[in-house]
Amino acid sequence: MEVETFRQHLESWLDDHAAELAPAFPGAGTLDQQMTQLAKVKRRLFDAGWMQWGWPERAGGTGGSSLLRAVLGEAVTERDLVQPGYFSMTEVLAPTVVDFASPELAAAFLPRILSGDEMWCQGFSEPDTGSDLSSLSCRATPDRDDWIVSGQKLWTSLAQHSRRCVLLTRTGTPESRHRGITAFFVDMDTPGITVRPFSIISGDDEFAEVYFDGVRIPADRMLGTVDGGWNVAMSLLPYERSSCFWHRTAYLRGRLTALIEQVEPDPHTETVVGEAFVALYALRARSHRTQHRLAAGHELGAETSVDKVLVAAAEQRLFDAARELLPAGTIELAADPEALRWRDSFLYSRAATIYGGTAEIQRNIIAKRLLHLGDDV
Repeated sequence: MEVETFRQHLESWLDDHAAELAPAFPGAGTLDQQMTQLAKVKRRLFDAGWMQWGWPERAGGTGGSSLLRAVLGEAVTERDLVQPGYFSMTEVLAPTVVDFASPELAAAFLPRILSGDEMWCQGFSEPDTGSDLSSLSCRATPDRDDWIVSGQKLWTSLAQHSRRCVLLTRTGTPESRHRGITAFFVDMDTPGITVRPFSIISGDDEFAEVYFDGVRIPADRMLGTVDGGWNVAMSLLPYERSSCFWHRTAYLRGRLTALIEQVEPDPHTETVVGEAFVALYALRARSHRTQHRLAAGHELGAETSVDKVLVAAAEQRLFDAARELLPAGTIELAADPEALRWRDSFLYSRAATIYGGTAEIQRNIIAKRLLHLGDDV
């Protein structure tokens, strides 16, 4: 299906089903409410055939350009039907399953992710690795036809709501760095897994510590090859910085519109809003190019670090503008649902230069791998 035809039909369908898709709670809602809403929206979209577009037929999709997935994510986040980061988890993890799991497992599990029947999480970060993913130490040891995993993961988004986890483990020596990492996907109810959610500054338990104590994983749950997990990770991260950012741009654009509607125009307001507008549309232009490169079959890599720097700058600039321009105390003393939403969004934006790889790491990647400025940068 052509992209514009898809967009027109989708928008018409969303208009016709607006009442049933709308959240049943005011404002942003709690994490549990958001997860229930996400599952509801994905199920409705899946049953109507929308979620399957842009995914390969061999894995249970309908086929078509990946741009169709981007249009769908843009539409539902722009309408505030789902929280963009949670909806985008599909875009991060499902391509990994399609590309690296066996064809039989990909065909079995992709529809479960698309339909909202299953939420998956990403077990990458560890307490002592920070942004240096290649130094991870959670270890997998072969045992006949299985692997035994022990270790800890940190900052695992939505682990307590997830049915399965895409997991990076150490299978080589620590000195082997990225050449000794293997990826699996593991059922989160496997004996030996302990999930401990913790609150972030906005009050939600979005992240969790996940402990693996002698967890047995069947060998057919390996993604890719033994010691080939770095390739899996490097394939996943560009998705995290492509369609996900397109979805988030749509959400931020909606918040910018809401801000404009709530403030009185004057020269200072126009300057502050204008700066936020420029940052957001620079991001949108860059993200648009990335989407089309992905759809054309180009391999995404270090250049997506530019997207990451731009999304962090745009998000923080927008919510700094809201804090400055909204009536005094709107964010600090938030009480009604809309004010609470502004507060939570402002607080969450503080992490935009940290999650998914810090701004410092991204700029170093840009300097070394794109601008070739040398190892001493």
